[in-house]
Amino acid sequence: MHSLSLGPEDDADKRIVNEFCHLLEKSKQLFNGLRDLPQYGHKQWQAYFGRTFDVYTKLWKFQQQHRASLDAKYGLKRWQIGEIASKIGQLYYHYYLRTSETNYLNEAFSFYSAIRSRSYYSKASQEERSDLMVKKLRYYARFIVVCLLLKRIKMVRDLVRELNKQIDEYTTTYEPEDQFEWSLVLSEIRSFLQADATVNVIDKDSNPVIVSHRLSPHTTPPVDRSPLMHLTLQEILIVGNSSDQVKFSELTIDMFRMLQTLEREPTMDAMMPVYDASPAPGRSPLENGASLKRENPHKYLLYKPTFSQLLVFLASGFKELPSNGALLLYMSADGSFPLSKSIDERDFDYGGVVMNYSKRLDVDHASKRTATNHKEIHCLYPEDLWPFTRRPLFLVVDSENSVSFLNMRTAQFGQSLVILLSPTHVPSQYQDFQQRGRLMTYFLHSPLGGLCLLCGIVDVPANAWEVCLPLVDRFMAEASRLITKSRSIDHSIIHFFGDDFLRVLLLRFVFFTVIVRLHQHFKGRQFQPTSVPAFPENEILDHPSLKRIVLELADHLDSRVAFFSSDSMQ
Repeated sequence: MHSLSLGPEDDADKRIVNEFCHLLEKSKQLFNGLRDLPQYGHKQWQAYFGRTFDVYTKLWKFQQQHRASLDAKYGLKRWQIGEIASKIGQLYYHYYLRTSETNYLNEAFSFYSAIRSRSYYSKASQEERSDLMVKKLRYYARFIVVCLLLKRIKMVRDLVRELNKQIDEYTTTYEPEDQFEWSLVLSEIRSFLQADATVNVIDKDSNPVIVSHRLSPHTTPPVDRSPLMHLTLQEILIVGNSSDQVKFSELTIDMFRMLQTLEREPTMDAMMPVYDASPAPGRSPLENGASLKRENPHKYLLYKPTFSQLLVFLASGFKELPSNGALLLYMSADGSFPLSKSIDERDFDYGGVVMNYSKRLDVDHASKRTATNHKEIHCLYPEDLWPFTRRPLFLVVDSENSVSFLNMRTAQFGQSLVILLSPTHVPSQYQDFQQRGRLMTYFLHSPLGGLCLLCGIVDVPANAWEVCLPLVDRFMAEASRLITKSRSIDHSIIHFFGDDFLRVLLLRFVFFTVIVRLHQHFKGRQFQPTSVPAFPENEILDHPSLKRIVLELADHLDSRVAFFSSDSMQ
């Protein structure tokens, strides 16, 4: 009796199915292994990411080349293709998070938009398994984050409408236990969009104009360079620990604003969306030395970290600094104040900012602290940062207790240290804004937007915005000239001033300071920002040329009445 033999075509189909299953299983193993990689450091994870990209590239090309055989012999479904594309999109997004290079966001966008345009997930709700619908909803949430970061706001609004419809379909079909969680996701993104639209630029047809706040050659303030400007920003920690602030996907609105402020504009050639065909992951990020080319400083995004988590990431950033590198720590956090108002100038007596904590480690802590006057253990004190002043440190604190960091010792190791501190109070007229982002952070992100906010302008005509932008640029150029020519300015400021990003932060801080010193609602020191070292008042903060530009801006915005006249300032 002869056994049945497979024909050449059947044998080839079997090999195709086996190879596809092998690549699919290998890709899943590598993707799941990404969770075990350390979140900090640079080199520990790059090789693993490279292997994962390589396998997904092979898998994607393989299913494209053998689609007919896989459809017929494996029963490949469109949602399975969508799942592969979604994983590749996630890979690129996480590679962006680890490298800070915005062009990888564009790659993620290409895959996510292809999933949508080719309707890979269109029949997920027709399957009997609810987990496929959950995958579809998660895809929407991830796509929304990528579009937010790329300022594709119209696409975001379209996706939110689609997500709303998909959540309704999911809850109606499956009556799942997690329907409240998905309703919360929808509520968070809507609140986030509302907060992001605090000040809108409107064209003549009342349509919003999308304004990018990333750094570009056109928005980089000029500088008269000197040999003292030897530091470059290499490592950034962006911390969001404000309890009531709107957030989406572990990004508070302040974190969202600062991460854009500290990135360069993505190159245009990578920003064309793919709608007519599936993209091909032909460019691994590790090919051709791409990982060695860094357009942006490396950054960590820490949403409500514990004290120990913050220290681990700080130490990692500190360790990675090259000889001329600087570390930036930005914190948007609630203030932590001392129990007693009788401060005798001992260490830790001024409080600091709140850190997150694990409740299981907090047993009876509050009662012990009250009874013994122990210090708050879930607080970052200025003294906690002393070890990191062994290297150049640039600190930005936006908090109700920012002034506690005025007490940092600045000359212990002879390294450059600059601290920008927010006002501790906000006038009552702007209290409602706090949940939608802190005021100083908004100025550091969008100086003209911040000025419009203080002038009570929500919708700015595009022509007025275009008239005001050159005036803001003129302010920055003049402030840059005054700082570099000043004889009394501290050398720490000059050391950081050669770096484009740090110069932007310093100049926007000066812009914010000059404005609130002129604004009628900000009477009193508690409403004004401070810095260590302080900027010279006569040479910079009260300089007539800077005040004239601010008042000229106010005139163009029809808000002159909100400001003191230049000659009436104290």
